[in-house]
Amino acid sequence: MRCFFHLINGAETIPDDTGIEVSDLESARACALDVINDLRQEAEYGPQDWKGWSLNIVCPEGSVLATIALGIALH
Repeated sequence: MRCFFHLINGAETIPDDTGIEVSDLESARACALDVINDLRQEAEYGPQDWKGWSLNIVCPEGSVLATIALGIALH
């Protein structure tokens, strides 16, 4: 299945127009968490810098399958 990862903060949306192929929603969630951790390390931003932002995992039809708040620490 193809999933897209849109960054949103209520006023702004940064859409993912490419997406990735994953086997299931748990795989999509794991990929999203890896990407979030990479972004935080590269940009040297902490959870407080992402306050108000979320990452929506979206199917090709546009339905939100899962949401991850970026303003919290990920484990």
